[in-house]
Amino acid sequence: MAQLLRPTPNWEEHEKPTLPGSASMPYHTPAVRLAYGLVALLVGITGGLGNALVSANLPTIQGQLGLTPSEATWLPAAYVMVNITVNLMVFKFRQQYGLRLFAEIGLALYVAVTLLHLLVGGFGMAVAVRAVSGFAGASATTLSMLYMLQAMPRAYTGKMVVIGVGIPALATPLAWLLSPTLLVYGQWHNLYLFEAGLALCSLAAVVVLKLPPGMHIKVFEKLDFLTFALMAPGAAMLVAVLAQGYSQWWFDEPWLAYLLMGAVVLIGAALFLEHHRANPLIQTRWLATPTMLRFILGAFLIRFLTTEQTVGAVGLLRVLGMGPDQMQPLFAVILVGTVCGIAASSITFSPKTLIPQIIVAIILFGTAAALDYGRTSLDRPQDFYLSQFLVAFGGGMFLGPLVLLGITQALKFGPNYVITFTVVLSMTQTLGAMTGSALLSTYQLHREQVYSGELVAQLNPADPIVAQRLQLQTGIYRATIADPALRAAQGAALLGQIARREANVRAFNDVFTLSGVLALLFLFWSLFVATRAAIRNKRAALLDHPAPLAATKA
Repeated sequence: MAQLLRPTPNWEEHEKPTLPGSASMPYHTPAVRLAYGLVALLVGITGGLGNALVSANLPTIQGQLGLTPSEATWLPAAYVMVNITVNLMVFKFRQQYGLRLFAEIGLALYVAVTLLHLLVGGFGMAVAVRAVSGFAGASATTLSMLYMLQAMPRAYTGKMVVIGVGIPALATPLAWLLSPTLLVYGQWHNLYLFEAGLALCSLAAVVVLKLPPGMHIKVFEKLDFLTFALMAPGAAMLVAVLAQGYSQWWFDEPWLAYLLMGAVVLIGAALFLEHHRANPLIQTRWLATPTMLRFILGAFLIRFLTTEQTVGAVGLLRVLGMGPDQMQPLFAVILVGTVCGIAASSITFSPKTLIPQIIVAIILFGTAAALDYGRTSLDRPQDFYLSQFLVAFGGGMFLGPLVLLGITQALKFGPNYVITFTVVLSMTQTLGAMTGSALLSTYQLHREQVYSGELVAQLNPADPIVAQRLQLQTGIYRATIADPALRAAQGAALLGQIARREANVRAFNDVFTLSGVLALLFLFWSLFVATRAAIRNKRAALLDHPAPLAATKA
C-alpha cells in the first residue's frame, strides 16, 4: 500500500484519478473544457517544436555557427540523449510532488532554456543547451495529454489520449512550414525567439488554468537514482552511436565501438539491478514476456517505417535542390494528413479497433513506398503529395492506439508497470526513428556509390553520345571561360555531377523499395500474430462457456 503524503479529497467515483500521477477528473463547464483543449494544443506543439525546429533548419544553424556536418548532428542528438530516459523520473516526480509543481517547474525550465539558446556562441555551449532542452521538453509533451484528458468527460478518455499523444506530431510539419518565415532575415536566433514566446504563453496558460489535483504518494527510493544514473548515460551512448554512425561511417572510428560497448554494459547493469529489486523501477520480468517482446518489436518497426518520409522523400528532394521554401506546400499536405490521421483514429477508437488501426497504418506506409518507387530527377514536391499524405495519415493514426494498447497491458499488472511502459514507448519510438534514419541513410549512400561507379564507368569520351553530351556541357561555359582546356574540364565535371545526381535518384528508389518490403513483411507478421491471438481467445471462450449438449446434438 502506497504511503499518502497528503489527504485526498472526497472524490466521487467519476472524479477519481486513473492512477497516481494523473489528475482527477471533476465536472467542467463546456467553456472550461474548451480552454483545457486549447492549452493542450499549445503546450503539445511547444514541446514538439523543441527538436523539430533544430532538425528542420540544421543546415542553416550549422552554417551560422560554423560547425562541421559531424558537429551539427550532435545538436538534435543531444536533445534525444537526455529526453529518451527522463521519463524514468518524471512520472514518479508527478506522483510524489503533484501535477501543478511538475507543470510549472517543467515549463519554467523550458522558458529558461529557450532564452539561453539566444546566448549560444559556440559548439560546446550549443550541445549543452540542447541536452537541457531534452529534459525540459519531456514535461511539455506529457502535459499535452494530461490537459487534453480534461477537455471531455471520462467516457471519452480513450479518444482524448489519442488526440493528446498525437498533438506533438504536428510540430514537425509546422516547423518546416514556419521556418522560411522565421528565417526571413537569415538569423537562426529567430527560431528560438519564436519558441521562447510559445514557451512563455504555455507557462502562463498552465499557471492560470491549473490541472485538477491528484494523489500525492511516496514513491522515490534511493536505488531509483542509481538505476537512472546507469540507464541515462547508457541510452545516451546508444543514441550517440546511431546519430554519429552515418557521418563518421560505422567502422572507421574506434570510439563508436567503445560507446556501443559502454551502452551495453551500463544498460545491462541497470536491468540487472532492476531485476533483483523488491520494488523495481523497470519491470524486467514483464518486459521479457512474449506479449511485451512482440509489443516492443512492433512499436520499434512501425516507427522505423515512418522514416521513409524524412530520409526518402525529403532526402531526395534535398538532393534535387529543393529548399524549405519549395517544400512548404508539401509539408502543408503532411500537416493535413497528420491531423486527418489523428482525427480518424480518435473517431473510430474502441478497444476492438486498436489492432486494426495499427495494421491500417502499416498498409499506408507500404502503399506510400510503392507510390514513391520509380522517382526521377524531374520530380518535384507536388509529385509527393499523395504518398506523403498517406505516410502522415498513418503516422497520425498509429501512435494513439499504440499508447492505449501498452497502457492497457500495463494496468493489468498494476500502476507501477506504467513507468516501465512509458520508458519502453519512449525508447522504441526514439530508437526506431534514429535507427531507421541511420540505416536507410547508410543504405542510400551505399547504393549511390554503386550506381555512381556504374554510371561514371560508362562516361567514355570515345562514345559518340557521351562526346555529344560533353560538347553540350562545355558549351555552357563558352561565354565565361576562354581557355578551351579549362572549359572542357568544367564540362566533364558538370557531366559527372549529373551522373552522381542520377545515381542518388536510383539509390533513393532502392530506399523506397526496401521500405515497402519491410512494410509488407511487418504486415504479414502483424496479421499472423493478430490471427493467432484471436484463435486463442476464441478457444479460451469456448472452454469457459461450452455449448449446451442439446445444441451440440442439434
